[in-house]
Amino acid sequence: MADLAHHNLDIKRVAILFAGGPAPAANAVISTAAFSFLEEGAQVFGIKHGYSRLAEYTAAGPLREGDDYIRFTHDTLTHARSSRGIMIGTARTNPGKHVSAPEHLKDPELVAPLRRVYEGLCSLEVDALISIGGDDTLKTANKLKMFQDNLPGDARRFPVIHLPKTIDNDYSGIDFTFGFFTAVETLAEEIRNLNFDAAAGRAYFLCEAMGRSAGWLAYGAAIAGEASMVLSVEDITGALADEEVVNADTNETRKVMAVDRVIDRMVDMMLAREREGRQYGTIVIAEGMAEFLPAKYLEGVSRDDHGHINISSINLSSLISGLIAERYTERTGRTRKVNGLQLGYESRCAPPQAYDVMLGSQLGVGAYRALVEEKLNGVMVSVSGQFDLHFVPFEELVDPQTLVTKVRFIEQNSDFHKLARFLETCIDN
Repeated sequence: MADLAHHNLDIKRVAILFAGGPAPAANAVISTAAFSFLEEGAQVFGIKHGYSRLAEYTAAGPLREGDDYIRFTHDTLTHARSSRGIMIGTARTNPGKHVSAPEHLKDPELVAPLRRVYEGLCSLEVDALISIGGDDTLKTANKLKMFQDNLPGDARRFPVIHLPKTIDNDYSGIDFTFGFFTAVETLAEEIRNLNFDAAAGRAYFLCEAMGRSAGWLAYGAAIAGEASMVLSVEDITGALADEEVVNADTNETRKVMAVDRVIDRMVDMMLAREREGRQYGTIVIAEGMAEFLPAKYLEGVSRDDHGHINISSINLSSLISGLIAERYTERTGRTRKVNGLQLGYESRCAPPQAYDVMLGSQLGVGAYRALVEEKLNGVMVSVSGQFDLHFVPFEELVDPQTLVTKVRFIEQNSDFHKLARFLETCIDN
């Protein structure tokens, strides 16, 4: 493990910021972090709606209490731990999007949004920042720390602690992220409902679950929801993968989905179920499989600030469900209704389950313990075992040259991966 960076500050004013998509138990994280500091007499500021206002901060436009931030009190935290939503809001503003290498931190223009964030937080005279968010927010936290590392020796500095958040559960450095199990249960209940609908009408549902980079949510929902089959980005390998030339001059290639073979695998499953006397079922796929579509399916699709394709504009569930129905008819001469559905948004602010409340609470308290008890800077709080706390340096989670994070995939042939294979309809007979 890399050496942990320490600070020697007496933390009397701390800011808490949440960025990116919502996740169940967000308020457990926020409220327990705030409570821990309030109990020690510190002032706690909740920055509203992520980095959106801080990234626009100027000395001529001071932050306004109520509009741009709130001061936490014990009253504002009453019954907050198990509540749904995000009590300080969120946003996807990315002040570090122009910084993709350490040398960029020396460029005043590229680093300007980060400087505005730094100056905005300095205007509140905070002694520390607690960042809560996904991998892009972790990258921003790391860049904000690096920005301060490059300041003159006498400049104000404050430690940055990050708490991992994503219902996708694809975070390196932690086993499970808060909100994952609540999101899985929310989607699983929908899939269980769809199973009965499918049985009544001798039909199929093709459910597209959230999970851009990895398939944890799709796999969890499929296992708990008793789906007939699940496939994710990790499965686009071997017979289900092809290569496609993307640059004829350099002969550069990229891995793409072997669409015909993926569709045939799904139809194989349908036929296997028919042999068992079941003319219905549900299939779960991860939305991130859209990234592996051949180029002809991605023409004209826009990309966001992080370079990700606009998955929602592709409507993968509609595309794949149509191809399944066509292939089923080609192979059997019969028709079978296949309905495509996109699932996910309804799970992000679902009432948090007890496990996620406990996990989120430990992460929130972990931020206090990292800053006050351990005097740490530039670490992510992690939990494992019997909710044991660990503090992982940013350097272990972020590539030092590209400043990007590492996705945690479901490992092929791991016991979790095999679990789904054991429980879905067998097509290899």
